[in-house]
Amino acid sequence: MSGWRFCPECGCERGAGPVDPTTPCPSCGYREVRYPGVGVAVIVRDAKGRVLLGRRAGGRRAGLWCIPCGRLEWGEEVRAAATREFREETGLEVELAGVYDVHSNFHDPDRLTVGIWFVGRVTGGRLRPADGELSELGWFDPAQPPELAFPTDALVLRRLATEGHGQ
Repeated sequence: MSGWRFCPECGCERGAGPVDPTTPCPSCGYREVRYPGVGVAVIVRDAKGRVLLGRRAGGRRAGLWCIPCGRLEWGEEVRAAATREFREETGLEVELAGVYDVHSNFHDPDRLTVGIWFVGRVTGGRLRPADGELSELGWFDPAQPPELAFPTDALVLRRLATEGHGQ
């Protein structure tokens, strides 16, 4: 976590180096309150019950697999974000059937999120890694996924595996 040398509220110097922004300012009492972002993902299954996963193309989790996902943008409706992110990453259009699971994501302590996994049904498009965030796409048995990028995807896949094909 980066800190502030000067208080953003009153401008007083808070110390010689960066100070944790959640520590109250000694002059005015201001402290930063941080909230997690919102992540969205769409679960799509084929006729065999396999789940569509994507291999991450870059970043710290490059080469690992995940349920196609992304972040909610400011002012965006959460369901619209889920369908947008899925289309951007997979080239497929989906219709959402509802929320399947919700988890707090603590795997990146500097960027906490709350993840919402929706169930989706493909309505169009062409399956392809569309926006460069994923290098490949594949269908996997939820009980035997490849190495995953996110621990919460493992929770979702484990639940899918124990509940069987019916969603």
